[in-house]
Amino acid sequence: MKAVLQRVKSAKVLINDIEERSIDFGIVVLLGIENNDNKEDVDWLVNKVVNMRIFNDETDVMNLSLIDINGSIMIISQFTLIASTKKGNRPSYINAAKHDHAIPLYNYFISKTSSLINKPIITGEFGANMIVSIENEGPVTIVIDSKFKE
Repeated sequence: MKAVLQRVKSAKVLINDIEERSIDFGIVVLLGIENNDNKEDVDWLVNKVVNMRIFNDETDVMNLSLIDINGSIMIISQFTLIASTKKGNRPSYINAAKHDHAIPLYNYFISKTSSLINKPIITGEFGANMIVSIENEGPVTIVIDSKFKE
């Protein structure tokens, strides 16, 4: 399971050119789910995401987590994070989880995150066409892969 975290001043997602959802200061999580991912990957990754110290403290040092600042979070499914680019110039998505495996893990990720923070979770829509607008603050962008826990 891979996640790209972006510390944002604000972000919004437009789903299927119809519905818009947004957050203020916090984190946008772009989440890619692989065929071999499981709930253990979700548990580990959610803990990393909500506790990652990427927000500035009173001395302007990145020392605070999303939980510490009571920040907002937006979670967007993004299978293209699982792309393999080893051969040629056309990405392969063979390792990206299919809907029947990915959707339950995506929903579990949302539920697990919700249990740890004190704010509503804003999401995209799994499998939908989305336009994500991110005002990256810092900029701060962190990539986390649950396969590299050790």
